[in-house]
Amino acid sequence: MSISHAPPDPDVVAKSPVPDPDPDPAADTDTDTELPEPAIAGELERIVASSTRRTRVPRWLRRTSGPVLLLALWQLLSSTGVLTADVLASPGTIARVAGDIVSDGSLPNAMGVSLQRVAVGLLFGVIVGTGLALVAGLFRVGEDLVDASVQMLRTVPFVGLIPLFIIWFGIGEAPKIAIITLGVSFPLYLNVYAGIRGVDAQLIEAGESLGLSRWGLVRHVVLPGALPGAMTGLRYSLGIAWLALVFAEQINADAGIGFLMVQARDFLRTDVIVVCLIVYAFLGLLADFVVRTLERLLLQWRPTFTGR
Repeated sequence: MSISHAPPDPDVVAKSPVPDPDPDPAADTDTDTELPEPAIAGELERIVASSTRRTRVPRWLRRTSGPVLLLALWQLLSSTGVLTADVLASPGTIARVAGDIVSDGSLPNAMGVSLQRVAVGLLFGVIVGTGLALVAGLFRVGEDLVDASVQMLRTVPFVGLIPLFIIWFGIGEAPKIAIITLGVSFPLYLNVYAGIRGVDAQLIEAGESLGLSRWGLVRHVVLPGALPGAMTGLRYSLGIAWLALVFAEQINADAGIGFLMVQARDFLRTDVIVVCLIVYAFLGLLADFVVRTLERLLLQWRPTFTGR
C-alpha cells in the first residue's frame, strides 16, 4: 500500500511564520522604555549642566569672600577688646580717618607725589634694564662686558645704597628716583635677557632660511619671543618699585605717602599708618592690573592655560 504526499498549499506556506535563524534572547525583553544613545547622552549633559549651574559660585564672590571675612574677624577682635587701638585701630576707625585725610586733601596730594616718583623711576629703570638686556642678549661681546657686572651689582641690597645716594645726589628727589630706578632695573634685565636667550634656535634657523636679515630676525623672531619674559619682568619691577618707594620716602622726605607714615609713626597713629599701607597695596594692585591687561593685548598670539 503506497502513501501519497499532497503538495503543500502555497497560501498556507506564505502565511506561516519563518523562524529566526539566529534568535536573540534580549529581543524578548520590553524595549518600549529604552531611549536611543543620542537621547541618553543629551539627557546626561542636561542634568550635569543643570547641576553645575546650581552649585557654581561666581568668581567675584569667591575672590572677595577672603578679604570680607578677614575684615569681619578684625572688627570682631577690635570690638571685643582683643586688639586695642594703640596696637591696631579697628576697620571702622580706619575708614573714618581715611575719609578725613581725603577730605582735607593731604592723602590725594601725597598720592600724587608718590605716583610721580614711581613713574619717573620706573621709566628710567625700564630704559636702563631693557637696554642692558638687549646689549647682553643680542651680542656675545655685550654679554661679556655687561652681564658679569650686572650679576654682581644685583646681589647688593639696593636699600643699603640709600646713604651713598644721599651723599652723591643730596636729599632732594634725585636719591629717591635713583633708588627706584635701581630696584626696577635688575628684575627687568634678568627677565628680558632670559627671554632673548630662551628663543628657540630652530626659529632662528627658519628665519635665516627665509632670507631674513639680522635686524629682521631681531624684529620678527627674537623680540616677539622675548616679550613674555619682558612682561613678567615688568610685573616684578612694579612690585619692587613700590617697595623701593616705601624706603625712599621714609628718608629725608617732605611729601608723599611715606612722609605721612613717618608723621603718623611719631604720633603713634596706627590708623593713619594702616591707611597709607592700604593705599600702597591698592596702587600696586592697580599697576599690576594695567600690566596684565597690556600683557593680554600684546600676547594674543600666544594661547596659554588659564586654569580650570
